[in-house]
Amino acid sequence: MNRFVCALLTGIMVLGAFAVTQAASREEIAAVRVSKEGEFHYWNENSRAIRELVSYVRDITNKNSVNYIPAEDRIAVFDLDGTLLCETAPCYFEWMMYLERALYDESYNPKEEDREYARAIEAEIIAGHFSQDKIPQDMSQRQARSQEAVFAGMTEAEYAAFVRRFMEKPVSGLSGLKYGEGFYLPMVEVVRYLQAHNFAVFIVSGTDRELLRIISCDVLHIEPKCVIGTDVEVRAAHQGNRDGLDYVYRHDDYLVRGQLIQKNLKMNKVNLIAREIGKRPVLAFGNSGGDSSMLNYTVSGNKYRSAAFMILCDDRERELGSQLKADKCRKLAEDNGWIPVSMKNDFLTIYGNAVKRCLP
Repeated sequence: MNRFVCALLTGIMVLGAFAVTQAASREEIAAVRVSKEGEFHYWNENSRAIRELVSYVRDITNKNSVNYIPAEDRIAVFDLDGTLLCETAPCYFEWMMYLERALYDESYNPKEEDREYARAIEAEIIAGHFSQDKIPQDMSQRQARSQEAVFAGMTEAEYAAFVRRFMEKPVSGLSGLKYGEGFYLPMVEVVRYLQAHNFAVFIVSGTDRELLRIISCDVLHIEPKCVIGTDVEVRAAHQGNRDGLDYVYRHDDYLVRGQLIQKNLKMNKVNLIAREIGKRPVLAFGNSGGDSSMLNYTVSGNKYRSAAFMILCDDRERELGSQLKADKCRKLAEDNGWIPVSMKNDFLTIYGNAVKRCLP
């Protein structure tokens, strides 16, 4: 993979009690705090989106308001890539990790079909087709099958170790940022703010469920049961091809990863929310047309006052944004009554002031 190595640019930002240079570390991201009153540090003061969020939360948490929502029904759902975490350096976290495994892991020899498909995906990314929304329509599903195939047979510990090693790698095209540090600080503040008001926060993403847990649960203070992602088979080490109804877990067994079950995209997100949460969210945050079903499910026919937010990837100086995609998403927001969030105009910082674009 053609990787871009950038010189470290210096800068200082404040994360609660922490003053840091370069990107915020995972420990510093985990330490971000927002008061219940809504004192945000990483949003521009004139942000319409954050004003509307604060107004909404104040309304539905006021017991004297006709829009009051009991704490047990305060549910917020967030997409991950492009909503909470960088997806443009130069592609989704899990896609880049898949390429690392299929093409660059010297300890692993993939099947030829997986190696060839990984090369095809790499070519699409290098050509810029991902950022231009021009990848083939069937690529997400085919990539998911190949991705789970190259990690099949790994134990839970082996998979977690691979993910954590990849999290330490520098991203392409942004200075001083590791893959595991790529959370949008303004959106971390949103999560903290909602948690301070007794919202149950769920991540609902097309990313592998276990990967989601590893990369996000600790820094966002989200329990593993609140992560809804793409699922793979989980099998006992000695189970072989036997059905789970015909096998008993042995004392010397352990769990290994299997093949893809279902990719959690588009309407599948709604299906899993209904199945696993059992309640309709009142807030939803996404960043692409693939989140449309989840956002509309939140705001349409809800018995409570609800809202949906669309993150626009329109920053091409502090991030690797795509104006084409941002314009499409803004139009979606206008057509559906969602609140647009401009990374360029609403975010005071993204990863920390020292992180800069270092591509032409």
